[in-house]
Amino acid sequence: MIDRLLWLYPTRYRTAYGPEIAGTYRDMTAGASRGARVREGADLAAHALRVRFGLRSADPLGRFLATAAPFALASAAAVSAVRLTRWCEGVVRSPTPEWSWLRTLDGVQAFGLLSSLLVCLGAVVALTGRWAAGVAVAVCGLAGTAGLAMYAEWMYGDRVFLPLMSLVTVAVILACPPDLRPGERMSAAAGAVAAGAWLPVVVVDADLVDGVSTEYGAWPLLVLTGAGVVLALRARSSGLRELGAMAVASAPLAANAYTFAWHDARPVAAMFLMLPVAAGCVAAVRAARNARRPR
Repeated sequence: MIDRLLWLYPTRYRTAYGPEIAGTYRDMTAGASRGARVREGADLAAHALRVRFGLRSADPLGRFLATAAPFALASAAAVSAVRLTRWCEGVVRSPTPEWSWLRTLDGVQAFGLLSSLLVCLGAVVALTGRWAAGVAVAVCGLAGTAGLAMYAEWMYGDRVFLPLMSLVTVAVILACPPDLRPGERMSAAAGAVAAGAWLPVVVVDADLVDGVSTEYGAWPLLVLTGAGVVLALRARSSGLRELGAMAVASAPLAANAYTFAWHDARPVAAMFLMLPVAAGCVAAVRAARNARRPR
C-alpha cells in the first residue's frame, strides 16, 4: 500500500524523502488495525496531494487559500441562512393552520433545508474552534445542495452554475493547510461577514425597512469586499492577495445572485469590478500613509 501511495508525490520529492516516509509509515502502522492503517494512508495521500499541487503552508497557493477558506465558509453559511429564513418566513406568513406545513413538505424540500442547515451548523462549529469537525458537516451540506440543484432545477433555478460554485467552495475549504487553519481573529472576522451578509437581507425580506432592496445579490458581495479591504489595510499589503481571496470566497454569493436575482452572468461579472476598485482604494490609502510619514 505504501508503495502505491508514494507515487502520489512528485518525482523529486519521492526520490528525496520516499524511503523516510515509507519507513515512518511502516513503524506507525506496525500491529495496527486495518482501520488505523486506512486512516494513516488517507493522511499520507492528502499530504502527497498537497505537496503535488502546492497546497502546503510553505507554498504561496496554500497561504492564499488559507486566507480564502474561512470567508468561503462564511459566504456559504450566509446564503444557506437566507434560504432557511426565507422558508421560515413563508411558513409564518402562510394562512394555513399551525403545523400544516409538515404535510406539504416533500422529500426534496426537506433534503434542501437539511443541506442548508448542515452548512450553517458546520460554519458555526468550524468558526468557533473545531475547524475539522465543522468543515466535515458543512461539506456534506454543500455536496447535498450541489446534488439537489442538479436533480431539482425548479428549486434552485440552475443545475450547472450553482453546483459548480458549491464544489468550488468545497475545494477551497478543504484546501486550507492544516497548520494554517483560521485563528480566533480570522474566525471572528469571517463570522462577522456571514452575519453582515445575512442580517440585512432578512430585515428587508421581513418588510422591516421600506424602500431598500438587497435582492440583487450586491450587498453580500459588498460586505465581503469590505472585509478584504480591512484585512489588506491591517496587513499593510497591496490588497491583491486579500481581495483575490475574497473573490475566490465569493463563489456561493455569486451563485446566489445569478440563480435567484439576475439569471444572467453579465451583472454578476460587473459586480466583481468592485474588487479592482477596492484594490485601488487600498493602494490610495497606502500611498497617503506613506506620504505622511516623516523622511
